[in-house]
Amino acid sequence: MNIQKLMKQAQQMQAKIQKELETLEVEASAGGGMVTVRMSGQKELLAITIDPEVVEPSELEMLQDLVVAAVNEAMRKVDESLQERMGSLTGGMPIPGLL
Repeated sequence: MNIQKLMKQAQQMQAKIQKELETLEVEASAGGGMVTVRMSGQKELLAITIDPEVVEPSELEMLQDLVVAAVNEAMRKVDESLQERMGSLTGGMPIPGLL
């Protein structure tokens, strides 16, 4: 087995995955859809949508918890999507350092 050829293929796969992540967007919700977030493949928060019914002074703590939950779910979805894409490109063989 040619190690240099294998390393070059791994680098090409990593570049392809990174390019796909540039266009990836995920959406996640919390609280039955009261808070929704959109996140890029680089885990950059793109947008937050909050149901107006949630915004009451007495509900502020709950709103903050829902935003945290929705953002964390979106990050989990980015990781999940990355794992699926890596698996399909590498035949299930993990590439260290990609996650």
